[in-house]
Amino acid sequence: MTAEIQFYQLSRKFVDSKDTPGRSKNLIYYTQAIGHHIGVLDCLTPVFKINATAYQSLLAKIPEGEARRKLEGVLKWGEIEITKEHVSVLLDALSWVLKSLPHREQKWTAKLTRLLRLMEQDPVIYLVVRRI
Repeated sequence: MTAEIQFYQLSRKFVDSKDTPGRSKNLIYYTQAIGHHIGVLDCLTPVFKINATAYQSLLAKIPEGEARRKLEGVLKWGEIEITKEHVSVLLDALSWVLKSLPHREQKWTAKLTRLLRLMEQDPVIYLVVRRI
């Protein structure tokens, strides 16, 4: 079976509040607001997946640097998180190689670019990328 790379996007945050006393509600809202994940579950939605070989082919076209190292992390560790801090460098690298890619790679690279642009508009969104 060929390995694949699955991209997930944060779709919502969930707090199991049925056991939370009324006086703790403000703490839950505060925790969500500052981005800590204490008692907060992030719900991730699969957005697309690609063949690991195609993923490696794209990585080979990205120049050495921060963007390439970030994306290579999924091959090394099995999972990476892409947050607002990574958006700019990844968008620069992807736009640099996009036109030189075969159609199939352009298609999923364009999907990733759209997700990164969403993250520019809403920095609470993040992506998780896993090797499956």
